[in-house]
Amino acid sequence: MLVKDVMGCSVRSVKPDTRLIEVVSLMCLYRYSGLPVVDDDNKLIGFVAEKDVLSRMFPSLNELMDGGMATVDMDELMGKYKDVVKLRVSDIMTKGAIAVSPEMHVLRAAAAMARNKFRRIPVAVDKRLVGMISMGDVHKAIFSSSVTQAVTGCIPE
Repeated sequence: MLVKDVMGCSVRSVKPDTRLIEVVSLMCLYRYSGLPVVDDDNKLIGFVAEKDVLSRMFPSLNELMDGGMATVDMDELMGKYKDVVKLRVSDIMTKGAIAVSPEMHVLRAAAAMARNKFRRIPVAVDKRLVGMISMGDVHKAIFSSSVTQAVTGCIPE
């Protein structure tokens, strides 16, 4: 079973100059954990994830070493959110996003996601975004295939 057999083709993406307030609105409204970042030619140039947004609120390692976690005001950190959402995608995105090919076996794509601790990964052809595949897509496809085989008697008992 190949990635192209199970990937989602209707993919929401953003541009590097998109304001983060727009991105986090999409994340919260549609429950996206991340979005691919593309240029004007739909070439995949990065990825912006919830962790990229939220990690901008955390103190730096130096700040933690100077004062320790006990001195960190969590409510003050939450207040930084309004400053973070004023940024652009290019300010926080992970550049050079990893992608898989539509011709790749779904288990290889799942392995790439597991290795990189991703829940979903862009699908690209010649660096152009053509879809997304998630661990859930892989799991559903394997489950569906297994159940179909079991019902039709193709799996030996």
